[in-house]
Amino acid sequence: MSVVKSSLSDADLKLVGEALQGALVDLLDLSLVSKQVHWNIVGPRFRSVHLQLDEVVTTARGHSDTVAERAAAIGVTPDGRAATVATQSAIGTVPEGWIKDPDAVRTMVDALGAVIVRMRERIRATDEPDPVTQDILIGLTADLEKHAWMFMAENA
Repeated sequence: MSVVKSSLSDADLKLVGEALQGALVDLLDLSLVSKQVHWNIVGPRFRSVHLQLDEVVTTARGHSDTVAERAAAIGVTPDGRAATVATQSAIGTVPEGWIKDPDAVRTMVDALGAVIVRMRERIRATDEPDPVTQDILIGLTADLEKHAWMFMAENA
């Protein structure tokens, strides 16, 4: 059943829908990973990194809503279920237990890097079929790259 009709061709809708779904999964997992690290970080830089992690969570959650609503607006049902996120995310697993602050920063650099690579692929893929979606992906990737830069600077 399709309640919302898009002006995109079926082929373009499929491509854009996959890009948006992939972005949604990665953003949701980034939010979860950031919170997991946030709750378990220890070390001398605890407070600053702890607060920085909340900023990533806020960014990821805000953009995930925008991405999901864009998908719905073009007639693609977004899927943010835990099982979907678990099987489709680009982010590796977070170690169990306490995480020393340098390891927490490294985990975030790796997680953000994995997501950014896939976002840039989605930006290229949506260039022709849907510049509106591409614009959303460009904006959120810029925010993610800013977070990545700040975490990389932490362990420089």
